[in-house]
Amino acid sequence: MYRKIMSYLEAWKDSKYRKPLIIQGARQVGKTYTILEFGRTYYENVAYFNFETNPKLNETFEEDISPDYLIPILSHIAGQTIVTEKTLIVFDEVQLSERALTSLKYFAEEAKDYHIIVAGSLLGVAVNREKFSFPVGKVDMITLYPMDMEEFMLALGEEALVGQIQQSFRTDKPLPAALHDAAMKLYREYLVVGGMPECVLQFAETKDYILVRHTQDTILSSYLNDMSKYNNLNQIKKTRLVYDNITVQLSKKNTRFQYKLIKKGGRASEFENAIEWLCLSGIVSKVYKVEQIKKPLENYRDIDAFKIYISDMGLLAAKKDLAANDVLYMVDELDDFKGGMAENYVNVQLTINGFDTYYWESERGAEIDFVIQREGRLIPIEVKSADNTKAKSLKVYMDTFKPDYAIKLSAKNFGFENGIKTVPLYSAFCI
Repeated sequence: MYRKIMSYLEAWKDSKYRKPLIIQGARQVGKTYTILEFGRTYYENVAYFNFETNPKLNETFEEDISPDYLIPILSHIAGQTIVTEKTLIVFDEVQLSERALTSLKYFAEEAKDYHIIVAGSLLGVAVNREKFSFPVGKVDMITLYPMDMEEFMLALGEEALVGQIQQSFRTDKPLPAALHDAAMKLYREYLVVGGMPECVLQFAETKDYILVRHTQDTILSSYLNDMSKYNNLNQIKKTRLVYDNITVQLSKKNTRFQYKLIKKGGRASEFENAIEWLCLSGIVSKVYKVEQIKKPLENYRDIDAFKIYISDMGLLAAKKDLAANDVLYMVDELDDFKGGMAENYVNVQLTINGFDTYYWESERGAEIDFVIQREGRLIPIEVKSADNTKAKSLKVYMDTFKPDYAIKLSAKNFGFENGIKTVPLYSAFCI
């Protein structure tokens, strides 16, 4: 299955400024598969080392972490000669070895011709909790997310439709009705299946939602098991409480995160470490409220006001135990959750595209779901789950801040009117 990160990896391989590359991301997003596929395609051989399945690797790095010392030993362990430029060296689950992570500094300084990619599922958690000696400035870093809507459609063989969607996004010309309806159906399928590569592959091959849900439940169980790592017993309980509560909060009319909804009398001081763990592990992301619409938005965020979204739509559906047909037909029983689900979906697509997302609220309660900096401009984004696109809040924002244009995501076809770019939900990946 095609992953857009491949073009980044190709550029990394050929860059004269290349450093060892760290690929971060939640468990099961396809880090190992993507790295190995890249290695098989662009290198003569791949030397793969997994610190989880081969704990003895740690002993090698305890003795000496200079490249001159490591390369002969790693060649012996891999059963093949590691050659500069021609071999891709892969360290997997590197969060289990602080010394292996530190060794990247010496590869960057003393052995630049070796191509190294490392991956870790809980790397952010480990580095922040275990006081790792992180090789700051000596590595390149990128995050791999679940597959976005575009990658999902490509996996289902919809290359032509993707091209037409991208064309309509550029020109603001509506898609033919039949194609629009087909794309909306694919969008609803994505809400159920999500972007975990194993789930997408199973769906592409079988169209079996029960099989996909079983895989999603397995991934959720592995996430719960991970919560015991780098956490004490009390913190594990809090982390699970927060994670279980996120879908509840997304069902509220105001999706701003409230500690009191986790438990009666809940406070920030009690749960902020649990939220930090979930964010660092890549399982969820935080979207802060901005108090002023000025660049850079980061400077004007309200650290006490935020929303939390789950990083994969399929896991959100599984966690909420939503029946596939209920989502595919958007039944009335889901009315309370439709808005939060659409917001979560849009945040996933924007995050994968590299945007830092924020939301805005006026003193009188007008709210804009997302504000992003796009092509140097601050752009408001309003999200509606259906084709009822009246947006009073967007008018308040536009009258107040006079943006160059606004984006309205809904079930409506493409268009542009009164400074508002109408974008169907299925094409959020184009933003």
